[in-house]
Amino acid sequence: MSTTSKVVLGISLALTLATVTGVHTKQNWDRAKLREGVLRDLERQERKKENLRQLEEQISLTRELEAERRRTAAGTPGP
Repeated sequence: MSTTSKVVLGISLALTLATVTGVHTKQNWDRAKLREGVLRDLERQERKKENLRQLEEQISLTRELEAERRRTAAGTPGP
């Protein structure tokens, strides 16, 4: 085999190995990003549930306060 053929073969092998390594690295990076996205979605859902729970609690407390104010305004002492 001539020297030129050996150089071309070597360069071809190096480029092929670099391409395969690059593709595998990119796939691993993409998988990690997808997992992070799922975890962020789960955290977001948990925050949403907590916010709804706090909102419901706040609504309940507001209703109690308004009822107490009505009783006080009417001259009826509360519990």
